[in-house]
Amino acid sequence: MLIGEVARRSGVSARMLRHYESLGLVRPSGRTDAGYRAYDSDDIRRIFHIESLRSLGLSLREVGRALDDPAFTPAELVDDLIGRTRDRIAAETELLTRLHRIGAAEPGDWEDVLQTVALLHALGSENAGRRQRAALSTVAESPVPAEALAEAALNESDPNVAGALRWALARAGDAGLARLAQGLGAPAAEVRERAVQSIAEIPGDAATAVLRDCLPHTDVVVRRHAALALGARGGQEAIPALIDMIADGVNDVDAADCLSLLAGDPALTEQIAAGLVDRLTHGPADSPGRLRLTEALAEIPGPTTSQALATLSQDPERAVALTATSILRLRTPDESVPDRPPAGPPER
Repeated sequence: MLIGEVARRSGVSARMLRHYESLGLVRPSGRTDAGYRAYDSDDIRRIFHIESLRSLGLSLREVGRALDDPAFTPAELVDDLIGRTRDRIAAETELLTRLHRIGAAEPGDWEDVLQTVALLHALGSENAGRRQRAALSTVAESPVPAEALAEAALNESDPNVAGALRWALARAGDAGLARLAQGLGAPAAEVRERAVQSIAEIPGDAATAVLRDCLPHTDVVVRRHAALALGARGGQEAIPALIDMIADGVNDVDAADCLSLLAGDPALTEQIAAGLVDRLTHGPADSPGRLRLTEALAEIPGPTTSQALATLSQDPERAVALTATSILRLRTPDESVPDRPPAGPPER
């Protein structure tokens, strides 16, 4: 079979067949009387073997070894090919992501493209100072897509850089929210915490809705960050979690401040007071926990609080009783100590 027919049937160009011959990969078994290359069935079979191995990503040198070296081990080569293919896919995926981010920035000209690329490179720098400067410059200079900022925030361990990224994300509005919400389901606890911290600084109803969805999260750290953020936004859904934080002694001062803020709404005052009283009744048996809950009542107005404090002023735990008495003395005249304290938290 002449080279032209071989090329037609195999799909390998005559030029490539000559290249294979020059490398010693496949040589025609004979020549015609006129000196043309003549390939037999074994030659054709070898050509197909070469093409099959090339389709796996082997170089022509590796193809030659695979076909001619008896000591060649396919398993080792296949493992190597798997590793190389994974690396190539990762590199291509990174390139695709970068292209998407550049496109999302809607560059007007090549100068915008180059500026966006430079900022993306800076966000991925090993130098924390450079990353921080890049994050702070994303608002004033050519904007980096919020998704890229969110990705950087989820992976940032330096607290100063993380703060700058959260600041930039807050100014980007809801644009990076979807990527941050994905981070709430990350396997790594530190990524989940970075996600909720970033979401907490984004204003607007969309971020508030995501924070509300975090209240039943399986990660207690996520729940607590969400509760504090919601409390600061006036979200009454956070009240039970905030009371739990006070009882547990975790960010209890911040949680008490949030309850005080929420108690400014008359519609929530009694709900907060009743929640604290209930936790005092059925909550922590340890003195520090009960003392923290008592102190939290100081900023909660209303008769329920006054009655609870009157009862607590007789508490067998001296620190609790003294704290309740001091709070009562500071309350406004219309919320003075009742003559006879009504029933409240049982003595312990």
